[in-house]
Amino acid sequence: MEPAAPHPIIIVKKKGGHGGPHGGAWKVAYADFVTAMMALFIVLWLLNTSQETQKMIGGYFLDPLGKGRDTGTGMRGSGDTVNLKKDDMPKLKEQIEMALKKMPQLQALKNQIKLTVTGEGLRIELLENEAGIFFESGRADPTEKCRELLALLAAQLGTLPNKLLIEGHTDSRPFNSDRNYTNWELSTDRANAARRLMLDDGLKPDQVAQVRGFADQNLLIPKEPTNASNRRVSVIVQYTSGAVAMPAVIKSVGSPEAGPETHPSASGSSPASHPK
Repeated sequence: MEPAAPHPIIIVKKKGGHGGPHGGAWKVAYADFVTAMMALFIVLWLLNTSQETQKMIGGYFLDPLGKGRDTGTGMRGSGDTVNLKKDDMPKLKEQIEMALKKMPQLQALKNQIKLTVTGEGLRIELLENEAGIFFESGRADPTEKCRELLALLAAQLGTLPNKLLIEGHTDSRPFNSDRNYTNWELSTDRANAARRLMLDDGLKPDQVAQVRGFADQNLLIPKEPTNASNRRVSVIVQYTSGAVAMPAVIKSVGSPEAGPETHPSASGSSPASHPK
């Protein structure tokens, strides 16, 4: 019997991977480098932006879906830069004053616009003069100057989440007309006219919480009940937290030291003894 033939020895040689310029490792390194550079440029850009922009971007990463309680204008990830609480109202007051200064056509009205931070929020008052700069005497139709000013306010306030109150006031001069239309109706109609204009120019549909008509029961200048400045429309920007929807006691803005008085709202009817 012949011996079995030896099995052939097979040697397998594996070639090494391509190195140098034809390899793929450099692509990964380059991608990491580009990513790092992009991150650096973003950081450098953020360092040169305003504080408001930085807070807005930070708010996005803290709440990317915009589900937080205070989300600015309602846009997702807008942060809390425009939530006007008690400490923020002076800043809004300054912003509105600056916006008014940028409109030359409204410079003549600077003495007829009063901005005051109160317990309710920021009170913006449009004070009349004897010529009837915002509303003609005895009428609820706004003038062109009134329309321009309310459009400016609506553009500013419409970006906020804050609720607004709109008030109408008259002086103590009797309204010479049908007894069914008195200063109560006139003050409420003027406030409603302001509400409609501001809704057309930027306010959100649900932003106005109340419309109030006070007639002559909350005079700006109590010692001069027939002074034209008592005829005014007031827009109150409420605080986002801790605001009272309809306070039972309201102090006259013109006399903060005066004692409290209870005033009827627009929904109340005029007393029968009121001489109008």
